[in-house]
Amino acid sequence: MAVCNVCFRHCKIEEGELGFCGARTCRNGSITAANYGRLTSLALDPIEKKPLYRFHPGSRILSAGSYGCNLRCPFCQNSEISWGEETAYYSARAELVTPKELAETAFYYRNRGNIGLAFTYNEPLVGWEFVRDTAKLVHEMGMVNVLVTNGTASLEVLEELLPYVDAMNIDLKGFTDRYYRDVLKGDRAMVMDFIARAVQGCHVELTTLIVPGENDSEQEIREMASWIAGLKDEDRNIIGRSVPLHITRFFPAFHMTDRGPTPVGKVYGLAETAGEILDFVYTGNC
Repeated sequence: MAVCNVCFRHCKIEEGELGFCGARTCRNGSITAANYGRLTSLALDPIEKKPLYRFHPGSRILSAGSYGCNLRCPFCQNSEISWGEETAYYSARAELVTPKELAETAFYYRNRGNIGLAFTYNEPLVGWEFVRDTAKLVHEMGMVNVLVTNGTASLEVLEELLPYVDAMNIDLKGFTDRYYRDVLKGDRAMVMDFIARAVQGCHVELTTLIVPGENDSEQEIREMASWIAGLKDEDRNIIGRSVPLHITRFFPAFHMTDRGPTPVGKVYGLAETAGEILDFVYTGNC
C-alpha cells in the first residue's frame, strides 16, 4: 500500500488497486499513473473551444484525453471517460502511445494550423506524469502546451508542470465550500491555491458553469470576481483584473437532469456583475 499525494484525498491505495480517480494505482509499493500514455480522445480543436479566448486566438490545437477524474460533478459532459459507468469500458480500450509519438503527432498537424497540444477532456492532472513528459517534448519541437483542468491538485504537482505549460483553462466551479464539498466532492481551497500559483507561471483563463439553484447568485459571483481581481504575480503585482473569466450556461446532463438549462438572462446578468470587477468576462453556451 502507498499514499497518493496528487490531491486532497491522499488515497491509500493497495497494491494493484486504483484510487478514487480511477487512474492512479500502486505498483511495487509506489504510486504511479495507471493511465500513463493511454488515450481515449484525440481531436484538432479551435483554441476557443478550451475555452481560451486570449491565447493565440483563431488558431487550432491538437487535444488529447485519457481517462479518470478526481471530482464527481453530477453534470459531467465527459462522463464516459471521467467517472461514469462506461469509464471502465473506454479505459480498457484506450490506445497506448508514448510521449514521443503524441508530440510527433502534434508536430505533424502544424500544417493544418496546429500550435501545439492540449491535455483535456478528462482530468489531465490525475495522469500528470504523462503530461509532463509529453509537454517537454512538445516544447522542444517549438510548440505550446495547454492544460484544461479542474485545478484539484497539489502545488507540488503544479510545480512539475509549470515549466512546460503555456496556458491553462481552470474550472473555478463555484465559490462556496458547500458546493465544492457536497455537490462536486471536491475542495475549493485546493483549487484556489492552484489558481493563485498558476497565474504566476503561465497564461490562465477561468471557467464557471452556472448551475441553477447551486452557484447562480449575484453575491457569489461578485465574491468570486473580487477574489480573482486580487490575484498577484511573482513580484506581488496585482494582475487578477486581467484574468479572463468564462461564465457558461448549464444544460441538464448525466446525473443532473432534475432542473432545466440556466436561463440565458441569468448568464448574461452574472457576466455583467463579474464585468464590473474584471476586465475580460465572456459568456458561453448561450
